[in-house]
Amino acid sequence: MDIYLPIAEISTNALWLLVLGAVAGFLSGLFGVGGGFILTPLLTFMGVPPTIAVGTQANQLAGTSLSGAIAQWRRHSIDLKMGTVLMLGSFVGTGVGVQIFSWLEQVGQVNLVIKFSYVLLLSVVGVIMFIESAPNLLKKAARIRKTSSKPREEPIMDERGVRMGWHATSSWGITFPESNLRLSATLPLGIGFVGGVLVGLLGIGGGFVMVPAMIYILHMPPSLVNGTSLFQIVFTTILATVLQAVSNQSVDLVLALILLLGSVVAVPFGTRLATRLKPEVARFLMSMIVLAVVFKLVYDLLVMPDQLFSVDMRKLI
Repeated sequence: MDIYLPIAEISTNALWLLVLGAVAGFLSGLFGVGGGFILTPLLTFMGVPPTIAVGTQANQLAGTSLSGAIAQWRRHSIDLKMGTVLMLGSFVGTGVGVQIFSWLEQVGQVNLVIKFSYVLLLSVVGVIMFIESAPNLLKKAARIRKTSSKPREEPIMDERGVRMGWHATSSWGITFPESNLRLSATLPLGIGFVGGVLVGLLGIGGGFVMVPAMIYILHMPPSLVNGTSLFQIVFTTILATVLQAVSNQSVDLVLALILLLGSVVAVPFGTRLATRLKPEVARFLMSMIVLAVVFKLVYDLLVMPDQLFSVDMRKLI
């Protein structure tokens, strides 16, 4: 069944949009990411203009992330204090990202920049996930650990048993009781800022960047990472939706509602599977999906299009 998308100005299959929304929702529940890093390229494959895909994706991500955050809240898997600090940084980054988006649209380069950015980001993420997961699936991880293992550095703790992180004793130092961690607020603020720029510029939640950063840079407990990431993504994407709608008029509510319907239904299944699936298997499957999308994006960039020139009628009105 085809449906007309008024802002995107195309007709497309509503069932396929529901499926894409379900894929994004499933990935959100499984990995604690918004799913936008895979959904936005897929929307462009269906003919949705990249500018509309980015603007609308932030709207859909808000609903998807909310569903996932509620599920994580019930499991007591959210560090509200850390999430709030990350969110403050992401708010500033989102504003910067939307402004960059608007400038690129004015100079006529936004579509090209979006596609190249996705190729770069997805390539890095896909390759890292593949390298990390493939040895485990081939049962070589044990031997690798034996030959290359090094003594682990013990974390520095204070007299109360709280882990001392980066510049913990500075005037910006903050204690996060849920994560049993103290560090300078500038670090989570900076990570949130980077995630916010990705939301505003590319329409992705930034979770696939922030989740590894929260584990390896902030040293948060893995059990709190997914929920905390989803918590801040909810509010960041709401802000991005408002800014995109006001600044660029690039939010297609019909498209967003269809995607949201599919994603909200699928989020609980991803959350449930996350507790049963081996992490290396999940990462390997995810790397295959990501790299497949990269190959398709590269192909579309290199192959000559059927129409060499196009005119956006909205710019002429």
